[in-house]
Amino acid sequence: MDGNQQELMIAVPAGQVTLSDRRTQRRWSVDLKPYELARLPVTQTQYAAITGTNPSTARGDQLPVEGVSWWDAVRCCNAWSRRDGLLPAYRISSDEEIEWDPSADGYRLPTEAEWEHACRAGTTGPRYGPLDEIAWYRGNSRERIHAVGGRQPNAWGLHDMLGNVWDWCWDQYDPEVYGSYRVLRGGGWFDEHWSCRASVRRRSHPTFRVDDVGFRVARSIHPESD
Repeated sequence: MDGNQQELMIAVPAGQVTLSDRRTQRRWSVDLKPYELARLPVTQTQYAAITGTNPSTARGDQLPVEGVSWWDAVRCCNAWSRRDGLLPAYRISSDEEIEWDPSADGYRLPTEAEWEHACRAGTTGPRYGPLDEIAWYRGNSRERIHAVGGRQPNAWGLHDMLGNVWDWCWDQYDPEVYGSYRVLRGGGWFDEHWSCRASVRRRSHPTFRVDDVGFRVARSIHPESD
């Protein structure tokens, strides 16, 4: 599990996804090119191998890493890219301004459109399967986090897209209202069933660390990529 991450990525086909925001009642469609997304959330073993640290509250090699901020996740993506011989996706300035290089082949956070498209895997309902079979949430988690990959995957082979830990996404939630707050997707082990749906959006400050928030990595596909 702590080997070359490229071997653990799933190819996600191009498509279109329609996002929605309950607060503003806004809906918008996004066209997506093919990309790759990790089959599983980043584990504590993987995170420790890259960063030398394990910030998680509950400890276990195959538990998802949690207690990571958005900034922690971004820096881990860049370090992981360098380790695997890839071009880091993010340019971070000395005053912590960040720029995403779309031409880079390194690991990065998915956009929320990529996340929802991958979560749905061609389905149109709120979930890609029966919740108790696909997700750890308050109704079946016994109020604790679980090892990655323990629930059924979606049709594209992606596990834990719903439940267990929320996933950080690249996007700002609503810059005009919430400033730098970033998008979280997927629901977590302590959430009720209504939070574990493909369309649900949550927000958090990019420096906050919470025990039900982790991440999974994405990768852009380029003609010259392996």
